[in-house]
Amino acid sequence: MHHVLVIGAGTMGTVHAKSYAAMENVKLVGIVDIRSERGKELAAETKTEWFESYEEAMEKLAQVDIIDVCLPTYLHKTYVKRAADAGKHVICEKPLARDKEEARFIVDYCREQNVKLFVGHVLRFFPEYEKSRQLVNDGAIGNVGVARTFRGGIFPTAWNDWYADYKNSGSLVLDMIIHDFDFLRWCFGDVERVYAKGLLGRGFARMDYALVTLRFKNGMIAHVEGSWAHEGFAMKMELAGKEGIIAYDSSKEKPLVAVNRSKQAGMSGVAVPESPLRENPYFRELKHFIECIDRDLEPLVTAEDAVKAVEIARAALVSIETGKPVTLV
Repeated sequence: MHHVLVIGAGTMGTVHAKSYAAMENVKLVGIVDIRSERGKELAAETKTEWFESYEEAMEKLAQVDIIDVCLPTYLHKTYVKRAADAGKHVICEKPLARDKEEARFIVDYCREQNVKLFVGHVLRFFPEYEKSRQLVNDGAIGNVGVARTFRGGIFPTAWNDWYADYKNSGSLVLDMIIHDFDFLRWCFGDVERVYAKGLLGRGFARMDYALVTLRFKNGMIAHVEGSWAHEGFAMKMELAGKEGIIAYDSSKEKPLVAVNRSKQAGMSGVAVPESPLRENPYFRELKHFIECIDRDLEPLVTAEDAVKAVEIARAALVSIETGKPVTLV
């Protein structure tokens, strides 16, 4: 039985807490949040205890094996370090940190303390994205030359409105489309050069937009678009190969379609057989991390992958600020 303490009762803390509460061989032992009303509410929903501080939780709880950090990005280092100091395995929401140096420190520190670190890049656990990668690897559309992704929704609201403070956030580049950076790197390998344009610093009230061009070491080009100026939420993807195309649009009834030009006369496609409703991707992700602890396995998304994703995002932000492409080492 794993005893998990969740720090943060915001959107992701809620998702994680409810996932743990539904798992076998896992006991959610507490929720930490300085907002008593929200913390007590989530604790009641998940049948666990609320604590106002990390220190109070660690003092009062008889057993904690895993600490799950679902706090604003700028607090990740502080609380991951505290968890590692206590000898607890750590699950941390993405992005791991606001810059590569801080992300590297976190990874190295957990390694030195001999605790496992898992980072929540959940896109790898969405059936549509898993299937797309499988199709690419199986050669279903031939060598992929161009990819395009979109992720967009309304400007997020959170504790202390921290997303609106660039000193604490990293705009949608770091806090949202980093999902797509990680997925594309999972499919196509390391990125060589980054060029980006966006609204960062232009003073648009509670709106953000960015278009990031990635050039991969294998020669492939990807265009990653993100928007915090839309109602609702949507994510899209197109992977274009020499022999066909994979297209995904979360807003459509049949969201994922793969077409091979040489094998199909028309443009009809086949939807992904797996249903994302059968098992929530966040549940799958956290269940996988627990299994990796149990069996001492390498996770599907490693801490090193999380550092690389932060590196790409920071390069995009530098490119937006300078107007110049950034080459990654």
